Amino acid sequence: MSGPRPMFDPTVPMSVASNAPPAAKPGPSDKRASPQASLHPRVVQVASFNIQTGISTSSYRDYITGSWRHIWPSNKRLPNLNRIAHLLRPFDIVGLQEVDAGSSRSHNIVQTQYLAEHGGFAFWSHQVNRKLGNIALHSNGLLSRIRPDLVHDYKLPGLPGRGALLARFGKNPETALYLCILHLALGRRARLRQIGFISDLIGNFQNVILMGDLNCEPDSPELNLLTASTQLCDPMSDIKTFPSWRPQKMLDHILVTPSLIATNIRVLNFACSDHLPLAMDVQLPEDILVSI
Repeated sequence: MSGPRPMFDPTVPMSVASNAPPAAKPGPSDKRASPQASLHPRVVQVASFNIQTGISTSSYRDYITGSWRHIWPSNKRLPNLNRIAHLLRPFDIVGLQEVDAGSSRSHNIVQTQYLAEHGGFAFWSHQVNRKLGNIALHSNGLLSRIRPDLVHDYKLPGLPGRGALLARFGKNPETALYLCILHLALGRRARLRQIGFISDLIGNFQNVILMGDLNCEPDSPELNLLTASTQLCDPMSDIKTFPSWRPQKMLDHILVTPSLIATNIRVLNFACSDHLPLAMDVQLPEDILVSI
C-alpha cells in the first residue's frame, strides 16, 4: 500500500454527539469516567445497514425512474426513516452507510441524528464523505446506546467520497472494543487500496467489529486480503443482501476478531433501501469494560 501509515491516536477527544440528558455524561472533551458508568451486558446486538438516504427501491427500474430522489426532496423519505428507526430500536450499536447529513434533498434533516432520536439511541456520530453543494451530503453514521470513548473518521484512498468511522468503547486501548464502519469503492483496485489502509489501522487491535457495505463478496481478493492482514474473520455465509427485492449478492458484511463470539447471525427482511440490513449478537470478553 502506498502513502503514509494511518494512525489511531487514543489521545484525541471523541467527536460524538449525544441525545442523553446533559447530566448523564461529561462534556465531549472531558476524559473523566461518567459517574453513571456501569458494566454493559456481556452481549451486544449490532446491525449494519446501507439505508440509501431513506429511498425505497424495489426494482432495477427504480434506479432510473426514481433517480431524481437522489437530488430532490421526496415526501416518502421521512416515513421511510421512521420505519428504519423502528427497525433499529432493538440494537445496541448500528453502523449506517449512505446517510444524508442534512442537505436539501433530505429536507435539511441530519439523518443519523434523526434515527438516533427516533430510535432511542443516546449517542450518534457521522462522517461526511462527499459534498454536492447543499444538494447532497453523503455520510457514514454510528448509532449507539453505549457511550463511545473516542470516535475518529478517516478518508479512504482513491477518488474522494469514501471514508471510515472508527469508534473505541472502553478506557483501556489494549482491551477496548473497536468498531469500524466502512463503505468501500465500486472498483476493485480502489477497494484493495482501501482494505490495505484499514488493515494498517486496525490490524493490531484485539477486539474489533468491522461492518459496512464493502461492495465485494466472500472469497473475493478484497475480503481475503482483509482477513489475511488482520485478525478479522467472517462468521457469515450464504447470506445475500443485494438487491433487497431479490437478494443475489452478499455485499454487506459484519466481521469480528476471534475474541468476540458472534451468534444469531442474520439478514433482516426489510426491503426499504436497495440493500438489506445485517445483524448479529456479539458476546464480549470479560475484560472489556464499556460504560452506558
